[in-house]
Amino acid sequence: MNSFTFQSHRGARGLMPENTIPAFLKSLEYGVTTFELDVVISADQEVVVSHEGWFSHHFCSKPNGKPVSESEEKNLRLYDMTYDRIRQYDCGQRQNPRFPRQQTMPVYKPLLKEVIEVCDEYTAKQGLQKVFYNIEVKTEGEEGDHIFQPPPAEFAQLVYDLIFDCGIADRVLVQSFDVRIVQAFKKINPSLPLSLLVDNDKSLEWNLSKLGFLPNVYAPYYKSVTPELLQKAHEKGLLLITWTVNELEDIQRLLKMGVDGVITDYPNLFRGLLEKT
Repeated sequence: MNSFTFQSHRGARGLMPENTIPAFLKSLEYGVTTFELDVVISADQEVVVSHEGWFSHHFCSKPNGKPVSESEEKNLRLYDMTYDRIRQYDCGQRQNPRFPRQQTMPVYKPLLKEVIEVCDEYTAKQGLQKVFYNIEVKTEGEEGDHIFQPPPAEFAQLVYDLIFDCGIADRVLVQSFDVRIVQAFKKINPSLPLSLLVDNDKSLEWNLSKLGFLPNVYAPYYKSVTPELLQKAHEKGLLLITWTVNELEDIQRLLKMGVDGVITDYPNLFRGLLEKT
């Protein structure tokens, strides 16, 4: 189990409002200390924890309390708003319909630096190991540049600077589906641990060729993980961390296969995993 990492997806999305401080603290209660979270950039260049570059109609509400509608959500771009404005929106009182066990509460999209500060304070008080962060840099691809996100070099620099300002450079992995982002981080600091997220059915070789170098981690969807893919990744010196695995049986199967980590919406499964190993 030493090389195996159990990562809570967006904090604890199956149990709490995603990518929020209550979700991350809930993961810590279950003994999970590796967080997978997403970041975007505000109009005033703050690094905001959010999976989308807009307010989702599934669970967010406007400052006046009215639910965000599907037709308007992509016009409510975080990249167009200052963080003070972003914080006025609620993203926790309306339960995400995909997660019926999710607890509802008033909650806002936090800054990454706030998440780090709160979690560092909590782990210090509880005598726990410090949190490891798997930071996914979210983009809408090249067509989203200057609309939903800054260009890759600027985006990467903003996140990189925050990583070092917050003192987490030794406990961070940066990942993205957008190869341009992974390439930008490589240019900034070749020694920073990087992960290539993959959501296509192309081969390992094809995806690595598109990236242009070997990352530290290869991160495909869990249903595409096979013993053959795992062997190829390991032969190239890559770790394989897979997403998003929400059944204990699947986690056990993947662990037995030899994957290096899984990302799940249910950090409570970690206790079940420990009890059965």
